[in-house]
Amino acid sequence: MRICVAAETAPREQRVALVPDSVAKLVKAGHEVVVQAGAGTAAFFDDASYVAAGATIAPDGALAHTGAHVVVRVQRPSEAEIALIPEGATLVAMMAPASAGPLVEQLTARKVTVLSLELVPRITRAQSMDVLSSQATVAGYKAVLMGASMLPRFLPMLTTAAGSITPAKAFVIGAGVAGLQALATARRLGAVTSGFDVRPAAAEQVKSLGATFVQSEVVSAAAEDKGGYAKAQSDDEATRTLATIAKHIKDQDLVITTASIPGRAAPRLITAEMVHSMRPGSVILDLAAETGGNCELTKAGETVTVGGVQIVGATNLPATMPTHASQMYSRNVLTLLQHLVKDGAFTIDLADEITGAMTLTHDGQVRR
Repeated sequence: MRICVAAETAPREQRVALVPDSVAKLVKAGHEVVVQAGAGTAAFFDDASYVAAGATIAPDGALAHTGAHVVVRVQRPSEAEIALIPEGATLVAMMAPASAGPLVEQLTARKVTVLSLELVPRITRAQSMDVLSSQATVAGYKAVLMGASMLPRFLPMLTTAAGSITPAKAFVIGAGVAGLQALATARRLGAVTSGFDVRPAAAEQVKSLGATFVQSEVVSAAAEDKGGYAKAQSDDEATRTLATIAKHIKDQDLVITTASIPGRAAPRLITAEMVHSMRPGSVILDLAAETGGNCELTKAGETVTVGGVQIVGATNLPATMPTHASQMYSRNVLTLLQHLVKDGAFTIDLADEITGAMTLTHDGQVRR
């Protein structure tokens, strides 16, 4: 099997889909890996390290894609990049399927099989392929560092010759992978931490990290779908959720929001009125900015200041830590490729619960 590792061209994207360590494992298994020149440079993996791992370096995208059976990427390709993918090949990438309509049509016309990494099912067998979880870990960690650097005060309690400094309060909304990592990081940095989620399983997880769980009467088993994600709330439930958050948020210094609902706009959990109730100097870091934001005042990719409160519309934080983010992403992709090779042959088995769930297009047909 010939695998192409394409260079990323999306703005500010610094990750690479496969790192040299994963390439070495694929080469040892008998596969040919071709890496587009400079693909790993931004993540601090130079071409020489890929050559040492057994890969071939192609000087440009066209040559890298030539003869490829599988093309691996981080971000979905542009129209020009789709034209480089050989007809009938398989593309593995984060496709953002909800907004990929025209690109999916172009890929379908070329009979490219598309495996969207966001669609890895949340089952035990697929955990090691779950890029959303691995990249959310990076985002949750980096969000706290960013927020801490913007605060006009220390996170930890300090006892100094100039007197004692009280610790800052950090509140995380949404206790998924990113939220739990944010809580753990804020706790390690010395903040007084608290978390909120509508899923009952989150309470124990939040408390296990030394944080206070902000209790709400809307927390129930019915708030969680079979995949472990939060469901959309009714109007009455949403109103009660907002009341719970409003009561707690006014005393917080750093707020990190991570709440999302797959395939839908991010739920609005922080109103403009809540922002105005917060102390000047507070920071809100919205990790749901790319899907509309959890805060009413969030603007994706921008930092907005309202009443002395800074609201950060964070986008693609994993790309700001490209070395470890790429290593984690690469391990997910490697495990998937190993899963797809059956008896020495690369196989797209649509009946398989992992492969079938991920497949957007196959054999000239759109599957979802």
